[in-house]
Amino acid sequence: MHIDWAALGQVFGVSLAATVGLVGVFTLGILGSSVRADAGGSTALARTGAYACYAVCAAAVAFGIYLITA
Repeated sequence: MHIDWAALGQVFGVSLAATVGLVGVFTLGILGSSVRADAGGSTALARTGAYACYAVCAAAVAFGIYLITA
């Protein structure tokens, strides 16, 4: 049995980057949705950005499910 270590390394690297990126986007969504009006920020802009971050996360999950089932 031969293991292609280069391909395994590529899969590991892409998986790590995707995971860190997706967690970062979700964190930005949480930060955007937790902005309060008395903090001096624009709540409408922050909420819109938060919803966009959540949409990106949902699209990534849907794409992952598509890849698994296809």
